Amino acid sequence: MPVSIFRVAPNGRRESHVSGIVNPTSMTFDAEGRLYVSSRFEGSVYRVLADGTTEAYASDLGIACGLAFDRRGVLFVGDRSGTVFAVQPDRSVHTIATLPASVAAFHLAMGPDDCLYVTAPTLGPYDFVYRIDPSSGSIDKVSAAFGRPQGIAFDSQGALYVVEALAGVSGLYRVRPDGSTELVVAGQSLVGVAFNPNGGLVVASNDTVYRLDVPIRPLGVS
Repeated sequence: MPVSIFRVAPNGRRESHVSGIVNPTSMTFDAEGRLYVSSRFEGSVYRVLADGTTEAYASDLGIACGLAFDRRGVLFVGDRSGTVFAVQPDRSVHTIATLPASVAAFHLAMGPDDCLYVTAPTLGPYDFVYRIDPSSGSIDKVSAAFGRPQGIAFDSQGALYVVEALAGVSGLYRVRPDGSTELVVAGQSLVGVAFNPNGGLVVASNDTVYRLDVPIRPLGVS
């Protein structure tokens, strides 16, 4: 069966980890360190066991893309056609918000304010970064500075980072508290971003994963 997920060691060594998930699209970890993977082809989320085998966790999630957990163990799933689902710990599913459909994928990150942050690139010249309050379902627009925003993550200081994927201005940006942005890393074809537990930054393009040393500054410091 084709390899769905590779595991990369700190020294860059790559090894096969999971096979058999069709169109694996997004990954996240729960509070216990277990890996979850969405399949946009099946509209499902799988939980990956320690030996690399998988078990179905939730289904009927549209074109399942972005994933993020909150502190209570609720898993949020972004459906490319515009729905954001909440999968409760008992695996019941309900809709918390509806956003414009995306031409690529939904990317999710849980913020330090316990709100869900979402990017979803469209065909418009600029797209919003959305903030959703899961308790009320209210939707705010955090920033309209990006064209084709994709990967999204928070650093250890609570600062928001967004990948800008629009041709010609592609790169990784840090969003200041006032909604303005600053370029952190320039690069073409960037898609994903993540921080490791020690604050290390990783960005991914269509075919390469980069580990970078980027100074982490407190919020409010330019």
